Amino acid sequence: MRDGPQLIVDCDPGHDDALALGLAHEHGNVLGITSVSGNAPLDDTTRNALGMAALLGSSAEVYRGEARPLVGEPRHAGGVHGTGGLGRVALPKHDRVISELHAVDYLIEATRKRSNVWLVPLGPLTNIARAIERDPMLASRVAGISLMGGSAGAGNVTAVAEFNIWADPEAAQIVMASGAHIRMSGLNLTRQWQSDDAIAARLKESTSVKAQVAAAILDDIHDRMESLGRGRRAALHDPCAVLAVTHPELLRFEGRHVTIETEGVYTRGMTVVDERPTPGIPEANVEVGYQIDSKSAMELLLRAFERA
Repeated sequence: MRDGPQLIVDCDPGHDDALALGLAHEHGNVLGITSVSGNAPLDDTTRNALGMAALLGSSAEVYRGEARPLVGEPRHAGGVHGTGGLGRVALPKHDRVISELHAVDYLIEATRKRSNVWLVPLGPLTNIARAIERDPMLASRVAGISLMGGSAGAGNVTAVAEFNIWADPEAAQIVMASGAHIRMSGLNLTRQWQSDDAIAARLKESTSVKAQVAAAILDDIHDRMESLGRGRRAALHDPCAVLAVTHPELLRFEGRHVTIETEGVYTRGMTVVDERPTPGIPEANVEVGYQIDSKSAMELLLRAFERA
C-alpha cells in the first residue's frame, strides 16, 4: 500500500472510473474497491474493477455491490460507455477474484476498523446509502465522502440531472442528508478538465502497460464522443473526486446546501444547490467544487499511468 490518504473507491467502471483508479493508486492508500451498477450492469462494472485492480498491481480486494438502485429499475450509460462499460477496450488477462464479502458489509466493517478513511464514490450512491441506512454512524466515522456526481449547473442525462445522481436519486439524498463531510465534484467542475488525442498520443509513447491501456481507454471514449457530435474530447469526471482528497489544493470548493430532487417530472435527480448570497440559510452541508487546475491535474494523471 502507498502513502497518502486512506481511500475506499466505490465505482462503476466506466472509462473515467478506470482512469480514476489509476490516480487513486498512485497518490492514495487504496484499502478496497467496491463495485456498483451504473455505467454498465453490475457484472460488467465488477469485472472491469477487478481487471483494473490487477493491471495496477493493487493489493486492495474488490467487493461486489448493489445491482439496482433503491427505487426503480437499473439505468445504464451504454451510449457513452458501451454495453460492457469500457467499450472496445480489452484489459489484460489476470487471476484476481472477487471477495466473498458484499460491498456494503465491507464498507461498514472497514470504517469500523480504521479511522480517517475517505469514501470516494464515482458512480451511483447506492452502496454508500445502503451502508448508512444499516449503520448511520458511518457518516461520522469517515474522514469524508468525495463524490463525483451532480452539478451546480446543467446536467447531462437531462437538462438538470447528472447521471450518477439521476440513476439513484433516493440514495443520493440519503448521503446528502447523512451529516457526513461531503465534497462534490459535479459537472460544472469536471467539464473543465478535458482529454484529447494529444493526451492519448503521449501515453502511447510510454513503455508502461498501464499507459497503453489508458491510451486505449481515451481513444475509445474520444471515438464515442465524436460519434455523439461532441468532438474528440472527453471530460475527465471521476478523477476529479480522487484529486479532491489527494490534491485538494488543485480545486476550489464552496460550502453550499445541497438536496436531491426525487419527485419532479422534469427535475428528478437534480442536485439543488442553494447559491443564494444570504449566509447560513440554509446551513451548508456539502463542499461544492467550482474550479480545478486542469493542467496540473492532467500531469498527475499522465504520470500515474506512465510510471512503470
